[in-house]
Amino acid sequence: MILTGHAIAEAVSRGDIVIDPFDEARINPNSYNYRLGEEIYQVSADPDRDGFRHDLVAPVDGRVLLRKGQLYLGHTVERIGSGRYVTSLIGRSSVGRLGLFVQLSADLGHQGAVHRWTLELLAALDIYVYPGQIIGQVSFWSTQGTPAPYLGWYGRHNRPMPSKLHEVPSAMQEFQ
Repeated sequence: MILTGHAIAEAVSRGDIVIDPFDEARINPNSYNYRLGEEIYQVSADPDRDGFRHDLVAPVDGRVLLRKGQLYLGHTVERIGSGRYVTSLIGRSSVGRLGLFVQLSADLGHQGAVHRWTLELLAALDIYVYPGQIIGQVSFWSTQGTPAPYLGWYGRHNRPMPSKLHEVPSAMQEFQ
């Protein structure tokens, strides 16, 4: 079951959910609005460097231009997570209507992971984004059964993290 906005605020005050920094004004009926962090990387193909490049995009006049058809990795300003609930991060519909898609493939977080989340940003049109702007929303879900905390690589970082799939030969066997 999904937590209501009121239940999210109560869980934050009890310490069952971490949203740091937390602003009660960003509570929605069933979610919390998160903000875009300062580091944004453009992802591009590069056969000479493990297949991909990750180039930091520097803000100009406090904003970053995301180019149509390009994939970028950003992160949340907030540290978000819970040992009790599962997180689900999605983009805001108002941002999607402007041509920016957030979290197309990795919207489900793991119970026990608390960090700044890497955000997948795909621009359908050229669009400016501003570090610190509200860009998405996170919801929290109850689980059933014995929880198994996430101990993976991605949950240990507070900045945008590229895929490690190409570094794990056994993971690639799944797709052959």
